[in-house]
Amino acid sequence: MKINLDKYDQSWYSRGKNSFIVLTWWLVQGTIFRFSLHNMYKWRNFLLRQFGAKIGKGVQVRASAKFTYPWKVSIGDNSWIGDNVNFYSLDEIQVGANCVISQESYLCTGSHNIKDPYFGLITNKIVIKDGSWVASDVFVYPGVIIGEMSVIAARSTVTKNIPANQVYAGSPAKYVKKRFEEEELL
Repeated sequence: MKINLDKYDQSWYSRGKNSFIVLTWWLVQGTIFRFSLHNMYKWRNFLLRQFGAKIGKGVQVRASAKFTYPWKVSIGDNSWIGDNVNFYSLDEIQVGANCVISQESYLCTGSHNIKDPYFGLITNKIVIKDGSWVASDVFVYPGVIIGEMSVIAARSTVTKNIPANQVYAGSPAKYVKKRFEEEELL
């Protein structure tokens, strides 16, 4: 079997908005979002909301964070999004309240079917539940759910769901320990 990319077809896929809105977002993101001052969190939240993102109270998004389609993103109250975090939001990305997504992390909702000779697009949402910390330079695969209060250690690759209150590390990420003992959670 040979790969035949000239037959690639994603006509079924919807970006969620028309081309004008998509291009306008990319222009805004590349200028007034990207070059806003460090502490202009409310301004960046305002811009994200104008393009359909659901942004909670007290959210801090750094100016270098990137959002492919912000209308497919929700971020809960008091969450922090670090420098150069990439929301590759071909599908939904849901970040809960009081979460930290540290610098250089990549949340990837799209991939391709490796057994398809036409390299068909596959998308699946990512959910990061309340109180979780995705540390620096973590890659999160499409379809992953990270449970409440979990930690993904720096430079990890998350290929499967992570249970609540656990620390995972490595590539692929593997269980290390509980984050808190049960009595600490009360």
